[in-house]
Amino acid sequence: MIARAGGLPIVDVLDAVRAALRGRHELVLEAPPGAGKTTLVPLALLHEPWLGAQRIVMLEPRRMAARACAARMAQLLGEPVGRTVGYSVRLESRVSGDTRIEVVTEGVLTRRLQSDPGLEGVGLLIFDEFHERSLDADLGLALALQGRAICRDASSPLRLLIMSATLDGAAVAALLDDAPRVRAEGRVYPVAVDYCAAAERRPAGERGDGSAQRALAQCVDVLCQLLAENPLAEPSPNGVLVFLPGQAEIQRTLRQLRERLPEQCLQRVDIVPLHGSLSLEQQERAMQPPLRGRRKVVLATNIAQTSLTIEGVATVVDTGLARAARFDPGSGMARLHTVTISRACSEQRAGRAGRLGPGRCFRLWPESRQERLALRATPEMLQADLAQLALQLLAWGVSDPAELSWLDPPPRAAWEQALQLLAGLQAASMSGDGRWRLAPLGVAMAALPMHPRLARMLICAHAAGRDALACELAAVLSERDPMPGAGVDLASRLLALRQDAAGAHGGWRHRVRQAARQYRRVLGQQKLPAAVQWSAPRDEEEAIGCLLALAYPDRIALRRQPGSDSCQLASGREVLVTDHGALGSGAWLVVADLGGRAGQAQDRAYLAAPLAPRLFESELADLVTTDAVALWDEGSGRFIAEERRLVGRLVLARKRLHDVDPALRREALLALIARRGLGMLPWSPGARQWRARVDLLRRTGLPAPGLEAWPDLSDRALLASLDQWLGPWLESITHLDELAGLDLAGMLRALLPWEASQALSEQAPSHWQVPSGARLAIDYLSDPPVLAVKLQEMFGSDETPVIAQGRVALTLHLLSPARRPLQITQDLAGFWRGSYDAVRREMKGRYPKHPWPDDPLGARPTAGTRRRS
Repeated sequence: MIARAGGLPIVDVLDAVRAALRGRHELVLEAPPGAGKTTLVPLALLHEPWLGAQRIVMLEPRRMAARACAARMAQLLGEPVGRTVGYSVRLESRVSGDTRIEVVTEGVLTRRLQSDPGLEGVGLLIFDEFHERSLDADLGLALALQGRAICRDASSPLRLLIMSATLDGAAVAALLDDAPRVRAEGRVYPVAVDYCAAAERRPAGERGDGSAQRALAQCVDVLCQLLAENPLAEPSPNGVLVFLPGQAEIQRTLRQLRERLPEQCLQRVDIVPLHGSLSLEQQERAMQPPLRGRRKVVLATNIAQTSLTIEGVATVVDTGLARAARFDPGSGMARLHTVTISRACSEQRAGRAGRLGPGRCFRLWPESRQERLALRATPEMLQADLAQLALQLLAWGVSDPAELSWLDPPPRAAWEQALQLLAGLQAASMSGDGRWRLAPLGVAMAALPMHPRLARMLICAHAAGRDALACELAAVLSERDPMPGAGVDLASRLLALRQDAAGAHGGWRHRVRQAARQYRRVLGQQKLPAAVQWSAPRDEEEAIGCLLALAYPDRIALRRQPGSDSCQLASGREVLVTDHGALGSGAWLVVADLGGRAGQAQDRAYLAAPLAPRLFESELADLVTTDAVALWDEGSGRFIAEERRLVGRLVLARKRLHDVDPALRREALLALIARRGLGMLPWSPGARQWRARVDLLRRTGLPAPGLEAWPDLSDRALLASLDQWLGPWLESITHLDELAGLDLAGMLRALLPWEASQALSEQAPSHWQVPSGARLAIDYLSDPPVLAVKLQEMFGSDETPVIAQGRVALTLHLLSPARRPLQITQDLAGFWRGSYDAVRREMKGRYPKHPWPDDPLGARPTAGTRRRS
């Protein structure tokens, strides 16, 4: 068996792998792509003594890879798939009672752990391609670690093997209690790398449709040149593997190649797509070696990067782009973005060209950019929709992810967003002890192999006997839209699904029908809670909108104006629904598919259905909440109180309330002031000065008689305590104009006891008596406080005024007879000795009627002219 594998690099370390797993229950195996670890390691461990009659379960991140590696292992054994080696993927399984090695995809493993946390009868659990750091792989490892600790004992341990091509093996080993690490050196042939300096791209992670278009155009140029250089398909191997971001780019590139390549070349070249939406037969065709005398070009997504073996490839063309989902906790939406790949990803892609012999890789970016690429891709845990993760953890009995061991724990914001979605789906709620728990509906949803949104829709539809329609909807929504330019009406997709004509969408129709049948089969196998009671409208159009509302309660939409394309979602987001009349003239809609760019306030609907508002009185009554709202209409200045019936944040109906508790009016006014700020209150100069005087004493640290300290009267502190100092004065306010009559100075003075008020007058007086006898106001809004006084009124004094028990010197603004500053100082004596003489000489001629004595300290202070003096 091993001999038939062709001397792959992994063979050299198989003894080390066996030895490590005999001594430990955990192992990290690092081997480059193409080393043979996926197929040879499970087979090499099949007859280990510690395994006995137990099975090996291996996790693969993709269905295509799971089927392919199971088929390859079965081929090496000379058996059909389903005997010793089988696979179980979403909605499909080929296993038997003889199966010893089972390849599963991620959702399958999670559900199996939920039903059997200890994985009884499994001796080894392998996580393949763990470097991809998919959300389900991280979840599966966390559940397996806790399940093993709780349910397995030393006599029958569950061994864990983490296999990866490019991974921080030290971090994984540390998570597994310092597990041993085995590394296989690759035997990849040299790959010559050519960099093609394309136009500058946007930063990694940012959606860049323009740069993707430029990369695609350059990709077609490179392929045309390659195929022109070697039109006779020699030498062999001569296959070309092209990495493109997604299915749309594959179709566009395929069309452009057929338009640009000469007919003679096309007759000798097979150009085939490879992506996850293809049928099994189409995928297998893409992975087969080229036919003799022909050349093959495979246009693939990231799915061809690691696990799959594509025969006959000697050249790789890499656009450096991939499609990745990014979750925005602020909007609650996960969107696909075209992103720049990581450095590790680029090395894996290039390695595809060197498996059979010396190869060549064309990277469609400048060489200077290569070293600036991120070392590894960001784990999906840190950027994905966590609704399914939250549902599975609650089903596991975990209310806080911190109870499990993670390489990267779920981000708190995304986790909270996921819990709120589950609450909106009536799948979970917070109990009195502060822990989240699943409702009976949530328990049933967790058992279904689909997103919680679709699971809720199917369960409710089953209760109403509308399984067929709901399964069709779920299948349509699970596949990529085959008619992106055909408007947003979801009913048109159902119509296309039910047509018998093959047409351009025959493959899509076949996949969706198959998925719908599988959904019905799985739904029929589940034991659904008797507590779920629901009825559906008889009219199909109404039923479609009703079912979608169950799955997407946060995406129920209301047009802002009749006939408008602009709608508001129940979540509060704005969405543009350009239906051009296909959805009718109704005000209410449900948006099943939407997208947009991160940071934009408005999303765009891609699939939607009309929603009959009468359903909120019957089938969708559970989505309606009632609240009483009291607010001040800033336009009219008057108080408004009403009872509202809401769907999320959308107002279904309003009813004016007339007998309103004055306290409710006061609370609404306080909320308005807190929102708009203290600036809407009538602040007099005296009130502002009083606040500043208290603030000065607070900052100097002087004691406040009768208080622990001088109060904090900053805007922040006053806004936080509006109810205490302002609330009692608002009971009689019935119109916003009446706020102008409030005595803020009196309200604030009431905050100090009599002793503190006396101390304030003494230590931070509002006025200061200058040598001329005048009592002048101190400006406490300046720091330090300012005393503005005519220069002549300070004659005879060389002492700078001080307050706050001598801790703060006033800043003197010594004014001219025209009350313009001549000098600003906190050192009056120094002014008389220094710059006064220059001021006197300059001002004496300008103001001859006022005294400018040579000796200001011997002169008599005065506020008038020399004649008056």
